[in-house]
Amino acid sequence: MNRQQETVGIDYFRIVAALLVVANHTSPLSSVNGTADFILTRVIARAAVPFFFMASGFYLLSGWTAGREADRGKLFRFLARTALLYSVAIALYLPVNLYTGAFGAQGWLRRLPKDLLFGGTFYHLWYLPAAIMGAAIAWLLLQRFRPGQAFGIALLLYIIGLFGDSYYGVAEKAPVLKSFYEALFAFSDYTRNGFFFAPVFFVLGAIMAKPSSRLETSRLQPGICSAGLTVTLALLLAEGLILHALGVQRHDSMYLMLLPCMVFLFQSLLLWKGQKRKNLRDISMLVYLVHPLMIIVVRGFAKTIGLQRWLIDNSIVHFLAVAGCSFAAAIVTAPLLQIARGQRTASRRSQTSRAWAEINLANLGHNVQALREAMPNGCALMEVVKGNAYGHGDVGVARHLNQMGITAFAVAAIDEGIRLRKHGVKGRILILGYTVPERATELARYHLSQTVADHDHAQRLNAVGKRISVHIKVDTGMNRLGESCEHVSEIASIFSRSNLSIDGIFTHLSDSDSLKPESIALTDRQVRNIYRLLEVLRQQGLTLPKVHIQSSYGLLNYPDLQCDYARVGIVLYGALSSPDDETKLQLDLRPVLSLKARVALVRTVAAGESIGYGRQFITERDTRIAVLPIGYGDGVPRSLSGGKGHALIHGCPAPIIGRVCMDQLMVDVTELPGVERGDVATLIGRDGSAEITVEQAAADAGTIANELLSRLGSRVERVFCYAQEPNANQAPRVPRKRQARI
Repeated sequence: MNRQQETVGIDYFRIVAALLVVANHTSPLSSVNGTADFILTRVIARAAVPFFFMASGFYLLSGWTAGREADRGKLFRFLARTALLYSVAIALYLPVNLYTGAFGAQGWLRRLPKDLLFGGTFYHLWYLPAAIMGAAIAWLLLQRFRPGQAFGIALLLYIIGLFGDSYYGVAEKAPVLKSFYEALFAFSDYTRNGFFFAPVFFVLGAIMAKPSSRLETSRLQPGICSAGLTVTLALLLAEGLILHALGVQRHDSMYLMLLPCMVFLFQSLLLWKGQKRKNLRDISMLVYLVHPLMIIVVRGFAKTIGLQRWLIDNSIVHFLAVAGCSFAAAIVTAPLLQIARGQRTASRRSQTSRAWAEINLANLGHNVQALREAMPNGCALMEVVKGNAYGHGDVGVARHLNQMGITAFAVAAIDEGIRLRKHGVKGRILILGYTVPERATELARYHLSQTVADHDHAQRLNAVGKRISVHIKVDTGMNRLGESCEHVSEIASIFSRSNLSIDGIFTHLSDSDSLKPESIALTDRQVRNIYRLLEVLRQQGLTLPKVHIQSSYGLLNYPDLQCDYARVGIVLYGALSSPDDETKLQLDLRPVLSLKARVALVRTVAAGESIGYGRQFITERDTRIAVLPIGYGDGVPRSLSGGKGHALIHGCPAPIIGRVCMDQLMVDVTELPGVERGDVATLIGRDGSAEITVEQAAADAGTIANELLSRLGSRVERVFCYAQEPNANQAPRVPRKRQARI
């Protein structure tokens, strides 16, 4: 099973769990029925925190149970991230602590270590040190013992904690146990902490990642999970009500039946297939973090305007108000986390990767908005992500565009479309190139739309017998794919094919990137030809599908064409094909990709020595060179050899000397003092106030930006980040001559 397709249930349940946490602290049914509120907040809602622990264990510790190499770095980053978040949360709630006098109470300094390690400095913050401690203990157990043994030890810790929590009334009847727990409570107010409570759920999450622990091969798996969850939940409710009635609970977080109930719940969530929703992880975490502040805000607002009866006394409305405010705050704040995370990731890659491409999703979003504003009403974007999204990483780009509401994509080949589908990309995916009819079954299976190359291609696709979506390509002068616009009867007959769903009709403007009079004349003729054909088809009583004519330059130079889609490619990524291209529309488009490499070695070569293959470059003086571990095997054109191209190091240009090799190239840093191994060299992108645009790099290589970007190889890691592009007034992206046009 593709891991990308198995965790959407976990992501969506994070929102449910966050709501349960809010419910736990607002008692939404307290003004309706006390018993019902107890069942919701003190029994059912107790599944929220164990779920979060299990989800963390599933992702972080699965290497020790699933037969894969364990990723210690991921675990350690989790611990560091959580510690940082805990520090931020402490600072966030410090004013509230000061206002309530928490640090003025007698003995607060003596209690501080206990609160920091176990209880949290605010009532909900105990989760963060518990996550750190629980993950560390679970990791140690899984390192030293087999999964079953690790679970047994963690279960023993949980049972010890159980008798200090919901079963404390039983334990205190034995003097020895009572003394034991009184000693424990001197160090931690509750056994619901990172030592007794959290480890078992982290271990369970790791075990659930092991394929043999799941029911994947059983046809009865949905029924088994549903039945198991129903039975264990019923037993959990019974356990909670009985313990509550007996009055033995010191606290009410730990139940015996909580363990099997969580196992069946988690298994049920793993049956839910679909695209990962990492944004929900940030939102749920932020809701957890800020909801006590929202409780304070809602209550303060209610008292200020005199609505205590509705916003406080009515427990249901109170819960809804707090939950609404918490989610609103989380949704607003989540992008800031993404920006910070992206910047950290890019920084980390610059220290560990030999060569990488930074994909600026903030600039990508900016470009989408700029293009949307430029289009006429009724026209939508069809984003072209062929060629690995012009080298930017098709899956990452398409997923982000999905989140922005883009629902139409174009690729060149069927395998590109299948790849997007397998990674959860939603919406229409049009294959612009030719697909052999023998693969029509795959077109149907993956819900892909196929371009009809000509009348014969339509017949052959139809003969396969599978209902498939198609777009009819019309040749209006490109003389590439497409049925000629003069062949009206052949095009009309395609509409009658029973197995073809005609969802689009389009043409390609062959010279729309030029504003020369002869180019404009040709484009006008192509536009007239396609509109004339559409009118004839309409007069024949045919219902016209979606129409699309413009590609990137078609939109920039002919923005007023009435179409349903604009197929936008290169300009989506903030570039033009060539630096001297003129366009009618002058949009603020920002470059999305930066290409970087780390300096592998710095050395001095004596005068008269050669550098690189073929003795192409002979030093005329003692020359200091930097070796960059990137070459034509990564997509850097060999034509940039011999000083035609350069890199930026410390914001200064360093010319490429000698020949570009498959895996390396050399730059002259004689005039750049202080260059050392590990420094970052930029081949495309900005370094300080200096910039190498992709248009400039392509022109230096004797090609166009489209080719240069799409040639970037798979060895170049794509690092997605959210850093904002500096203001163009501070550092122009292109020379002044071209600035207005871009």
